[in-house]
Amino acid sequence: MTATSRAYFDDVLLDELESTVLAHATHAGRPSLVLDRTVFYPEAGGQMADRGTLGGHVVIDVQVDDEGRVHHVLEGALPPIDAPVRGVIDRPRRRVHMALHTGQHMLSRALVDVCGAETVSSRLGEQTCTIDVDRDGLAASGIAACESLVNRVIDEDRGVRAWFPHPDELASLALRRAPKQTENVRVVDVSGFDVSPCGGTHVTHTAQIGLLRITGTERYKGGTRLTFTAGPRARAMLFDEDRVVRELARELVCAPEDVGAGLARVRGETTAAREELGRVRAILTRALVDEARRSAEEDQVILVLPEGGIELAKAVAAGLTREGSLTVVIAARIEEGLHTLVARGPGSSRDARAILAAIAAACGGRGGGRPERAEGRMPADAELVSIAKTALAGAA
Repeated sequence: MTATSRAYFDDVLLDELESTVLAHATHAGRPSLVLDRTVFYPEAGGQMADRGTLGGHVVIDVQVDDEGRVHHVLEGALPPIDAPVRGVIDRPRRRVHMALHTGQHMLSRALVDVCGAETVSSRLGEQTCTIDVDRDGLAASGIAACESLVNRVIDEDRGVRAWFPHPDELASLALRRAPKQTENVRVVDVSGFDVSPCGGTHVTHTAQIGLLRITGTERYKGGTRLTFTAGPRARAMLFDEDRVVRELARELVCAPEDVGAGLARVRGETTAAREELGRVRAILTRALVDEARRSAEEDQVILVLPEGGIELAKAVAAGLTREGSLTVVIAARIEEGLHTLVARGPGSSRDARAILAAIAAACGGRGGGRPERAEGRMPADAELVSIAKTALAGAA
């Protein structure tokens, strides 16, 4: 069976095409349809496959085999052999892929020209697009210059040509990278900027990309991985980010361009409030510690704090057991129940872990720790004071 004729090689803007079913086949264990010609791009070269409908059936995947036959994986039963079928691609998805793929070519070119970094591999994913280059430690200024160069070429609305040059013509072209095959090499030329071998789908003019944005960089396998976006996907991302910034501006009661200053103000206010809270907690802790020492029964303190949370309970326990022989059971009421802490002073030999285990067993709680200090979570309705008294008496 001959290779499938691919219509997008001649017209990347073609939306639909009438074809004939040549065969039923399988690809990766899935039933597939092989046509005489197709408008669908199969997954290849780091670019995702097209989606759409074929003979009214939803196309869920498109792949190509080593013989060049394009396999269309459909939902439902396959149309019969020799039947005419009309293929209709998901045009917005194709447009996204065209912009991303052409943008990748242009960014790879810019990385060579500006940073001397050659592209090792690239991937155009459903959510994220990446380029891996062979240089580590790319300067932020160089990356910004690459982005600026690509967007300048986009704005110049240069033509983009894709064709199969004659071998003699191919040999004369200044390709950015060598082709992976020796025959039927397809070349994509971003006029006057980048010439590369590629079988993917591309825009016909750079202005159709709209914009390209580098969104992140990281070290990867001794080089650098750049994450980028372009075309409709980049526009959607920027609109989402703009919406978030405007919502923040409304919350901060400032203009969108002043969000940075507004956040700095909030951080300052938060820091001041946290410091004031720390001072108040320290005063409250000292008062609770002093009162607990005065009212301590023999060598133990049992205290349930209705407010203040876990941090206050820990601070009070630490204050009471820093010296002396007190054994303390301090509980803080929180949303999930009673956070309970058992601790002993340096002059006590009681086992805090055993005391907590006795409390947990009596009320259905849980926890653990060390002989010097243990903590856990008890039910909110536990009669903690009486349970703790019994546990402490048993540990005397």
